[in-house]
Amino acid sequence: MSTFPRDEFADALAANDEYIKTFKYSDLTGTAQKGLAIVTCMDSRINPLSVIGMRSGDAKILRNAGARVTEDVLRTLVLATYLLGVNRILIMPHTNCRMAQVDEAEIHREIDTKYGIDTSELEFKTVADQQAALIEDVQKVRNYHLLNSGVSVGGAIYDVATGKITPIDC
Repeated sequence: MSTFPRDEFADALAANDEYIKTFKYSDLTGTAQKGLAIVTCMDSRINPLSVIGMRSGDAKILRNAGARVTEDVLRTLVLATYLLGVNRILIMPHTNCRMAQVDEAEIHREIDTKYGIDTSELEFKTVADQQAALIEDVQKVRNYHLLNSGVSVGGAIYDVATGKITPIDC
């Protein structure tokens, strides 16, 4: 077992020391207080709760590259809709997403060329048509047989340049 790499995380640990001085969330539960789950991209330009005017405790946030609905996302949404108060799901990819700018082969090639690592065993789930992929993902969630009944599922694209979310008919 290795020791924790404190030097590499010194900034995060110092920030946490400051954070705990004014920590105010100990009364929150694991339930999504506003009944919402957001599936979005891992892109650091997105602050999902701020985008929709919510705060800690209001919604469940699921993030991955490209905001794609994977088996793990479905697993998590099943738990969220039965046990954690979620009755609405917003799938929210964003503009200027790397996963929508190149194809699968290009991503694998770039990693191999730059780092000498063959990632071909992974599927990165790049998309040629972001809106079509969003519609497909919304339909996948709506039709998932294990999802709690009565859950509303919508899709919207977040614009990283303006902060606007544009609902998409799915």
